[in-house]
Amino acid sequence: MADSKQGGFNGVIEKYLMPVATKLAQFKPLIAIRDGITVTMPLIIVGSFFMILANFPVAAWTAWIGAVAVHGVTLLSVFTKITNGSFGLLGLIGCFGIAASYAEQHKTDGKSAGIIAVASYFVVTPSIFTGAKVPAEGMPYDFLGSKGLFVGIIIGLVTGGVFQWFINHDIQVHMPDTVPPAIGKSFSALIPGFAIITFWGAIYAIFAWTGLGNIHLLIMNILSKPLGLLGDTLGGTLVVTFLNSAFWFVGIHGANVVDNIFQPIWLMNSGANLKLAQAGKLTLAHGAHIITEPFVDNFVFMGGGGATIGLVLGIGILVLMHRSSKQLETLAPLTIVPGLFNINEPTMFGMPIVLNTTLIIPFILAPMWNTIITYFAMASGLVPLTTGTMVSWTMPPIISGFLTTNSFAGSLVQLFNIVIDILIYLPFLFVVNRTQKTQEAGEAAKQAA
Repeated sequence: MADSKQGGFNGVIEKYLMPVATKLAQFKPLIAIRDGITVTMPLIIVGSFFMILANFPVAAWTAWIGAVAVHGVTLLSVFTKITNGSFGLLGLIGCFGIAASYAEQHKTDGKSAGIIAVASYFVVTPSIFTGAKVPAEGMPYDFLGSKGLFVGIIIGLVTGGVFQWFINHDIQVHMPDTVPPAIGKSFSALIPGFAIITFWGAIYAIFAWTGLGNIHLLIMNILSKPLGLLGDTLGGTLVVTFLNSAFWFVGIHGANVVDNIFQPIWLMNSGANLKLAQAGKLTLAHGAHIITEPFVDNFVFMGGGGATIGLVLGIGILVLMHRSSKQLETLAPLTIVPGLFNINEPTMFGMPIVLNTTLIIPFILAPMWNTIITYFAMASGLVPLTTGTMVSWTMPPIISGFLTTNSFAGSLVQLFNIVIDILIYLPFLFVVNRTQKTQEAGEAAKQAA
């Protein structure tokens, strides 16, 4: 009976969920968005490091960096400048990466497409003019950073798509074979570059001449609200968490499907929190966000998809109690250490969790529990909001909780949730362990006979 139920459940998953997951995972625009945001990760982490230095929760340190100055420039302002010059370019660099990835997926020159996309980004972004006697023109960090990420995605996809269309239809300038390849590629990009940049120039002119403002604000107003219903609310985040686990269950990397869609929202929220933290106004009353990229990475999916840190630590408990099967005893060192650094592929395919109906319930419940508890802890003020600081996704829990909230309360809520995650997984792990021990006893009896 149990086998028929399991087969029926797996059949439903394979028939309805697997095709959708496969198509989403192979959808070129989503792959381009994923790759483009991945390009920005070094800048985000570097900027976050200096954000931590600028706001480290030691009064003597913050007073010192605010007092040390050379020619009126404080150490604090240097740290802030580095943060803005790295993390603050999220939208611009993401635009380059998305265009490059999309063009490369169509077997064309990604670098040229990325450069054209960056030029287009600057064209549609409104300038700042200062100075009456000696006018100076600049670009606002707001629109170059997370606030411009939506526009960066659109420009990147359009530019990459149009660029590859021109090249693949051979609408380009051809140079003699004797011309160096780098120069040849530059001239090949001339016609598509002219068409793309002119198009975005026309978009800028329409907004400027009609008094509609700018494309950044329009896109934010159109897209941020509906997407925010899923990416910026507790209910929506629970749906996203469920889908992440469901895709993993059928063997498809859940983050590669779900995060590609919602990561722009989470990164924009992180950027907004960063600005508010720098201004000393990181509160919900000032428009700060609970759901951010660090919230999802460091508080919801501890140990990786399914919050499997609870599972691997549960395995460790069974081994220490000398109650584990030989299979779990062998698996423990292969899963616990990577799991502490949020790497759970050994657990996913070694346990396995993929298509394992015994573990699907805790695999869904554990990250949803983490989402709910952390959300209300931050909403109530028991735990500070994430400051916008981004740490490497391999940063172990407890440490990441402190770094992303600038408070030990962040570590404590992680610790509390890890304990509950272990308790969620243990009853189901007992079932797996008992089944494995029965199988091992049967095999031993056969060998003895």
